[in-house]
Amino acid sequence: MKRATRRLLWLMIAVAALLGAAWWQLRSDRLAAPGTLLALDPEAITRVDLQIGSAPAEHYLKRDGHWLNTDTNARADDLRLGELIRIAAAPVQNWAPASSYEAAKIGLAPARAKLDLDGQTLQFGGETAIGHNVYVQAGDRIGIVSLRYAPRSAQSTSIKAL
Repeated sequence: MKRATRRLLWLMIAVAALLGAAWWQLRSDRLAAPGTLLALDPEAITRVDLQIGSAPAEHYLKRDGHWLNTDTNARADDLRLGELIRIAAAPVQNWAPASSYEAAKIGLAPARAKLDLDGQTLQFGGETAIGHNVYVQAGDRIGIVSLRYAPRSAQSTSIKAL
């Protein structure tokens, strides 16, 4: 075997090893990821109820591919509702049992915002001490997600301002 052929063969083996290592790392990262807030497909959601602070609750229903505000029977902003339903798929940085927190200390007693997506409720609390993240209770566990996934009211008021 010629020297150039041998080098090429070793180079191909090294590239294959690097690709294998990269695949292994991505696979293990995916398996170790905490997941999303809810196991719902955002595009399958048809009912949204939102309560932010002491503002009146907002209720929406999806009909014929568009969102309807059931309080006023008027068509709602599809883009805004798209943002709200995509909160279900927000990546969680970590989960902890709700019993490991004092709800009042993290802004969950009472919750600053409550988002109900097809009967599954998310309660949003205060911001974490470090980073731009917020506490979210889903069932009997609390997750930490980026503040950009916190719901906004129709007047674009974030829960941070409440």
